[in-house]
Amino acid sequence: MDNKCPENVLEVIQTSELLVKVMEKKKQGLRLAQACAAVTEGHTQLSYSFANDEDFGLTTLRIVLEDNEEVPSITEIIPYAFFYENEMKELFGVNIKMINLDYNNKLYRIEEDTPFLPKGKEEA
Repeated sequence: MDNKCPENVLEVIQTSELLVKVMEKKKQGLRLAQACAAVTEGHTQLSYSFANDEDFGLTTLRIVLEDNEEVPSITEIIPYAFFYENEMKELFGVNIKMINLDYNNKLYRIEEDTPFLPKGKEEA
């Protein structure tokens, strides 16, 4: 049995590179394992993690967003990403454009709009 640890890679990219990088990962046979948003040091970060099911490696594409920056949806490339993207949009106020199945901030039954949007930031 091979005890080698899987390779885990973090690649920080620009928003303009997202669609090309996602297509590259798909062509490499990697699958989208998760996508999420987080707020750190006042900036929203998006992470898209791709799993290699052969060696259990994980490659994460990370974007650090500018205020009110538009992000293209990856749902044309990976249709099931609609759930992740709706969550980022509704909970964090991420300005994602052209989600194939856009719930228009009605994915969750929550009382507060964009509850994880940093205080003092305005929605796009």
